Amino acid sequence: MVRVGVSLYYTARRATPLTDAESAAVSQVVSTYNENAPFSAQEEGLYLYDRLEPGTVLDGSTKMPAADDRAIPSLVHWLSAVTALRNVVPDADWTLTLDDYEIEWDGHTGYHLPGLTD
Repeated sequence: MVRVGVSLYYTARRATPLTDAESAAVSQVVSTYNENAPFSAQEEGLYLYDRLEPGTVLDGSTKMPAADDRAIPSLVHWLSAVTALRNVVPDADWTLTLDDYEIEWDGHTGYHLPGLTD
């Protein structure tokens, strides 16, 4: 069976650009989560795009692994990573999707999918 991969897409928009402190914090989150990924040698990590549209301060994607035994641990890890990114830039208008499925923000738990960690 051939499985088509899915990706997380994350975007933060606001009128003011990232401050130097926010940029440094974003870089730290990316480094920390990419270095501590469950399958770091085999899978894609947080990838932030260099070219941003006006009003966009952060834009990126992460491809999820196709292997069933890697998909759930990876998704849990990357949802936590995007939660950490959002915590660095909390005053932006954030969008997170798993392909076309929008993942809602929860003020207590961050980004998660019901039943994912059960």
